[in-house]
Amino acid sequence: MIHRNNRFLFPLMLLALSSLTLLLGSCGSRPLGWGILLWFLEDPAVPSGTVVPVYRESKIEQVWEAGIPETYGSNAGTTVKIPFSKLELLKNKQAAQHFAQTFAQFAQTYGETLQDGLPIRDAPDNSAKRVYRLRQGELIKVLFQVEGTQAISSTGNPLPGQWFQVLTEDGTRGYCFSYRLRLFEHAGGPLQLVHEVQEEADPDIERVLQQTWSPESYGTMIALKKIDLEELSRQWRFAPAEEPGLAHIYVPNINKTFSYTGIRAEGDRSWRFEGASLQMRLRSDTSLEVQFTESGSALQTLLFLALPSDVEDIIRQELARRDLLFMSIYNLGPVFRSDNYGVLSFSQEGRFSWTGYERLIPWVIPQAAQGSGTLVMGLFLAPDLQHRYDGAFSLYLDGPLRGPDQRIHFLYTLESQGFRIEYVPPSNLDGLTVMRRAGSPMVIYFAKAVS
Repeated sequence: MIHRNNRFLFPLMLLALSSLTLLLGSCGSRPLGWGILLWFLEDPAVPSGTVVPVYRESKIEQVWEAGIPETYGSNAGTTVKIPFSKLELLKNKQAAQHFAQTFAQFAQTYGETLQDGLPIRDAPDNSAKRVYRLRQGELIKVLFQVEGTQAISSTGNPLPGQWFQVLTEDGTRGYCFSYRLRLFEHAGGPLQLVHEVQEEADPDIERVLQQTWSPESYGTMIALKKIDLEELSRQWRFAPAEEPGLAHIYVPNINKTFSYTGIRAEGDRSWRFEGASLQMRLRSDTSLEVQFTESGSALQTLLFLALPSDVEDIIRQELARRDLLFMSIYNLGPVFRSDNYGVLSFSQEGRFSWTGYERLIPWVIPQAAQGSGTLVMGLFLAPDLQHRYDGAFSLYLDGPLRGPDQRIHFLYTLESQGFRIEYVPPSNLDGLTVMRRAGSPMVIYFAKAVS
């Protein structure tokens, strides 16, 4: 009878032992490392900068399970879950204590943002990439003071303040200039900020402030698949909150900065910039109308779009398209010879050298040209020409030439043993599009040179 009951007693003992292990918790085991709190704990109230033992990692929950030090009374010996981003993990206690000493100056320093749109950047420089945009009254943790480039106001004067490495509550790290921050100390527990209660968030204005708004002409380029890299490289845009309290309009013939104290809703998806003659309206999720006046002038209206891709991505795609077209010429040659118009050769980097072109001076090639330069595959064909030519390109000539005199344009057709080029007068271009052939076309055949 006793022997049979032992079959049930052993599993019960295992269950009891397992329960006891869970009851003792992670605190009874050896720490896997030691961490420093980067963000205060509310319950229990533990300040940032505290060194804690770390017992367990949960990649599913994205948290560390850490012990509460004995100095925190009734909570000592218990564990708490801390998000990965809010704790710096070190291998041992000595390393953690050394980090804590370095961190001590700003261990309990936090910042409250004083204006919507304050950027956090990936380097301590106002031109660095923005990784986060803060809301007014949002809380951030100051980690360290760092050296950075001097922040400059729109008037060109240095702004007072310092660059800090900071941490947002959702775990984003970056660099923020302190000019629009209220710094304060907090030792753990519930936090009551002094800013006024914010109005309910407006998702539309959040979308507007977070988007990059490009001129309507950029959208037309993309729709027509006729990308003007010179225009894109200028990065024309409307930036409603590129800097705190400042809105910028950068478009051809307009480079204007507006200083404002706030952005107030005025009707459905419309807003006015307080303290400035600037207003905007979302016509759709991707279309923004911007209006402003200048002293003594009529109301001006500009249209901007949120593009489907970043301008940098569009530029990269267009460069890849042009490279593919150029390589079709380069791979056919790269050296070509004409009986009457000399030798035209290309390098893989897009440079060209042309000798023996004297018969083309000055009707096609200016006298001051040096016979070298860069080939640019930046032209497009009107529909009537697309069936007849493979494309068109421009030769940017070296020498003291400027503007239109620096560029000569050609249609081209690839053949098995060479290619034909046909001069395009500037008057036959509409922007980047070759609209028609010359009245008396000058066609030159280049045969690929035999090595």
